[in-house]
Amino acid sequence: MQNTNKKLFEETPVPQAVQTMMIPTIIGALVTVLYSLADTLFVGMMNDQIQNAAVALAAPALLAFNAVINLFGIGSSSMMSRALGRGDLKTVCASASLGFYGTVVSGALLSALCYIFMQPFVVLLGGDINTAAATTAYMNWAVVCGAIPTILNVVMGYMVRAEGASLHASIGTMSGCILNMILDPFFILPWGLGMGAAGAGLATFLSNCFACCYFFVLLRVRKKKTNINLNPKYLSLTKEIVFGVMEVGIPAAIQNLLNVTGMTILNNFVAGYGSSAVAAVGIAQKVYMVPIQVALGGTQGVMPLVGYSYASKNKQRFEETIQTVMKLLVPCMVLIMVLCWIFAPSLIRLFMKNEEVITYGAMFLRGFCTCMPFMLVDFLAVSVFQSVGMGKTALVFAILRKIVFEIPAIMILNKIFQASGITYAGFVSEFILSIFAVILLRRIADGFERRNEK
Repeated sequence: MQNTNKKLFEETPVPQAVQTMMIPTIIGALVTVLYSLADTLFVGMMNDQIQNAAVALAAPALLAFNAVINLFGIGSSSMMSRALGRGDLKTVCASASLGFYGTVVSGALLSALCYIFMQPFVVLLGGDINTAAATTAYMNWAVVCGAIPTILNVVMGYMVRAEGASLHASIGTMSGCILNMILDPFFILPWGLGMGAAGAGLATFLSNCFACCYFFVLLRVRKKKTNINLNPKYLSLTKEIVFGVMEVGIPAAIQNLLNVTGMTILNNFVAGYGSSAVAAVGIAQKVYMVPIQVALGGTQGVMPLVGYSYASKNKQRFEETIQTVMKLLVPCMVLIMVLCWIFAPSLIRLFMKNEEVITYGAMFLRGFCTCMPFMLVDFLAVSVFQSVGMGKTALVFAILRKIVFEIPAIMILNKIFQASGITYAGFVSEFILSIFAVILLRRIADGFERRNEK
């Protein structure tokens, strides 16, 4: 075992190191959201609101996958980065092994639960007599069959990135996404198999299987250059390894479950305005995923640099990494916010020509996009907390975001402004939270040496 990217973590100028880790991650994240948009785009070409609503209603179920991804992807990669910073390569290998096998077991469990409780689950997501059949058909492929490969390829990307191989991690994720976009029209549209929403789910399942195969081949080819080994003999369930991964992973997973809860509540409120509103909010959420993935890709892409610098007690590199991300991405978020606001109707029209859906969708998208710059600051703070092992602080942020601020704001704004007010709940939450984020990041930097001594 060896630290093959020590130069990147310790010697490469910070702006260059940040771009090396961040750019492939952002590109990979954008390709990921493009394939998600492709599902909505091709289903929308059928001009069937039921099929489009089915994809929108199933979105929280797919978002729930991120709970497992965060548990084992963020948990194990954070542990790996900090272990690399300390030069503890045995822990790097053990953490990766726990992440892999934990993902497989958890994915299988999610598949089984969804299969057994499909009907009440679809109702919980907001499905009704009109949309239940299409939603179930989509979820049979995307969730029941697809849970393990969908989750595993992202977790493996996290682990590969933790060693500094950001480009390979992004290629692995992108390969599945590109295949998905190729398969979508054939499976979804009438000139192909004409499966509608179910076809989108099948394409997602097959493409994620392909992405997993890429990572298996990559690890085989790079077996002398990586500390990630999938041989079960490297699996360690010692207290140090399990607690180290779970300390960050469990709060990250809970954070995602809270996101799913928030989206489900939002969808249920929107469902009260009819199927056109449900289809519209689904499209708006898919478009909004573009800036979200830019923010997530940028902030999570530098997690290995942050964690390594923190563990190796390099305060200057730690602070400069955070500052560089802010300087690069906050202006980017402002620009995207302005463009989304101006071109909201045109963006919705790309996916569906129904005028009622376009009106609702533009209104929802404009509400979503107002929080973008503040969201970036909040995402960065959470990534830093996760990188340095402050999982509990990240969890507090998640509780504040959804339980304390956003969900009450949804209820209050819906009561006062109806549908037009619902989507500004995110702005309320992210704006308040960004103030706390700046304060806590400053405190981490100020107490850097003291924290590392502990």
